[in-house]
Amino acid sequence: MDELKKHIEEITPITNEEFDYIKTFFKEKKVKKHQYLLQDGDKVTSEYWIVKGIFRAFHIDKDGKEHILQFALENWWLSDYNAFFNQKESNINIVCMDDAEVLCLTLSGREQLASEFHKMEHFFRMKLTSGYSAQQRRIISLLSNNPKKRYEEFANLYPNIMQKIPKKYIAEYLGVSRETLSRLYSNNG
Repeated sequence: MDELKKHIEEITPITNEEFDYIKTFFKEKKVKKHQYLLQDGDKVTSEYWIVKGIFRAFHIDKDGKEHILQFALENWWLSDYNAFFNQKESNINIVCMDDAEVLCLTLSGREQLASEFHKMEHFFRMKLTSGYSAQQRRIISLLSNNPKKRYEEFANLYPNIMQKIPKKYIAEYLGVSRETLSRLYSNNG
């Protein structure tokens, strides 16, 4: 839990007493490689802060094709936020790519923390803003950039991910074939 305190303090200072209370809202969960944290059709009860591990969030379309929405590593937040905030069933899957550990926070817990601590409301707002901005950058990149430019942006933004995730998933995330990714990787690697 000390890592969570450091994470929160990257945005706002909190006292040890405040953190002692804040951490009571989080539940620890261990997740094995290939285990689903969330599956299409599940009721979404929590958002997750990743203590360790790597996750892949994806949607499967009506033709059975997988579309990767994001990868998430240590110190990142993850959920099907549309389903989480609207208390609906998920339409995405989140699978563990490596043995992992997460901290789970319910919507009611999040709301209570935000209403009791202006600092936590600010923290959550900053995290959502950051996530929304990253998602918008990705959409613009997918719509506007050629594969080489998308690859370069991804490699520059997330150099630590390149070594940890199989290339077939990176290719899928970038919307290119595995062969195209290999060419891009060998030209830039």
